Amino acid sequence: MATLLSARQSQAGWRDYLELTKPKVVVLMLITSLVGMFLATRAGVPWTILVFGNLGIGCCAGAAAAVNHVVDRRIDALMARTHNRPLAQGRVAPVAALTFALLLALLGMALLLAFTNALTAWLTLASLLGYAVIYTGFLKRATPQNIVIGGLAGAAPPLLGWVAISGHVSAEPLLLVLIIFAWTPPHFWALAIHRKEEYAKADIPMLPVTHGEHYTKVHILLYTCVLLAVSLLPFVIHMSGLLYLACAVLLGARFLQWAWVLYRGTRPHAAIRTFKYSIYYLFLLFIALLVDHYLLLNL
Repeated sequence: MATLLSARQSQAGWRDYLELTKPKVVVLMLITSLVGMFLATRAGVPWTILVFGNLGIGCCAGAAAAVNHVVDRRIDALMARTHNRPLAQGRVAPVAALTFALLLALLGMALLLAFTNALTAWLTLASLLGYAVIYTGFLKRATPQNIVIGGLAGAAPPLLGWVAISGHVSAEPLLLVLIIFAWTPPHFWALAIHRKEEYAKADIPMLPVTHGEHYTKVHILLYTCVLLAVSLLPFVIHMSGLLYLACAVLLGARFLQWAWVLYRGTRPHAAIRTFKYSIYYLFLLFIALLVDHYLLLNL
């Protein structure tokens, strides 16, 4: 067994280490970070901050993801969605993954300190520790509210992008954080319903496992209503204009429709479809913020 494990680990390639960083998740995070940067200024974003600032944030996010792979390797091996991950399959050793995570974190912090400012670097470090240590190491196994509490770490990228440009925290980026914070529960709980049996098998106290699907669907519907209301606040505080308002209403109404369909149980595979739509929702909402920002500048 030890020989077989060693052979598998010797076959680890660059794709395995890339997978440790959860690149699709990091790309979505960097989109929100980039939007935060552009919303923070009426002038252009310096290319050094645009490139190296986002690279630093991405490296730290990838480091947190790699730690998540290490901590969850036994759970990942039990779940169909994650059983092919590098650590679950033994292609990458835990020590190698942690070393990789440390190097990524150090590189990310160095880039942020060199090309942005100290506040951005420390906020990014706090986000990294919040996800890798507090959420992955404790909350995920401790409470069915793990996603709600731990979602704050994942909601930080637009704040990081804003602070990288402005050097200070203000109400506008905190509102962007609030949007992602409200988006996280319906996003993950929809997936948790779809993967309920796997989470139960892995003994992870996700809300559908501990409180049942109906209870979870009610809370998805309620949080989606909260999200729709929160998403309108950028217009209310004159941070954005009518274009964003129209997009936020349309995108939010569609999300609410999916939440209602999921609650009623009238369509097959509604949970995974709601989950997939939630990803498009966040991407398009932040793109609408960006487009509206530059439209206002040109008026």
